[in-house]
Amino acid sequence: MLLIAGLGNPGAQYANNRHNVGFMAADAIARRHSFSPWSKRFRAEIAEGRLGGEKVILIKPQTFMNLSGQSVGEAMRFYKLDTSAITVLYDELDLAPGKVRIKVGGGSGGHNGIKSLDAHCGQNYKRVRIGIGHPGVKALVHNYVLGDFSKADREWLEPLLEAFGDNADYLAKGDDSGFMNKLALALPGSEKAKAEPAKPAAKAQSHIRQARPQQPAIKAPDTGPMAAMLRKLLGNKE
Repeated sequence: MLLIAGLGNPGAQYANNRHNVGFMAADAIARRHSFSPWSKRFRAEIAEGRLGGEKVILIKPQTFMNLSGQSVGEAMRFYKLDTSAITVLYDELDLAPGKVRIKVGGGSGGHNGIKSLDAHCGQNYKRVRIGIGHPGVKALVHNYVLGDFSKADREWLEPLLEAFGDNADYLAKGDDSGFMNKLALALPGSEKAKAEPAKPAAKAQSHIRQARPQQPAIKAPDTGPMAAMLRKLLGNKE
């Protein structure tokens, strides 16, 4: 059994926040694979289903982001799961929008939800980091993550979430590279441009004029009245 946790904040006012992209990804998986309706348990919403032949519990903690570990920890202990059976989906400021990276263990990167998971579940779980970009100034981070995705963001967010649902089997099977590759291909502009046939290189135009065949010099005739007159003027005598 696997436990896949999407992180976010409960309530309609947070539903479209960048900080809630983990909830959005969990919802996409549940829809695509016909999981059970969401029910309340472990201070969370949970849905059950199967991915790649593996039984999966999707969980969305309702404890607010900073206490996410309390909810996930309860579920982990109830199902007697090892930390390695947990996968967490969450927002990552330090990744470009739409980019997804997966790692096992590591630091929290300042993410309060991950700090809570580390405290209640240990650190040896799979982390699926979903890039939301950075506002550029630390002072703007709080309002940025708790702000809604913009209309422009939807151009990459919607195909990304659809790809989460379509390719969740890869994640359940442990094919992390395959999963990341499928997500990357789903983003706008990801298709590699077909290489155009190479055009023959244009012949360099020489700035030096090609030498023309030398024409033989035309000599003035040395006979006749005109030639004689010239010789006389020049003081030449025959």
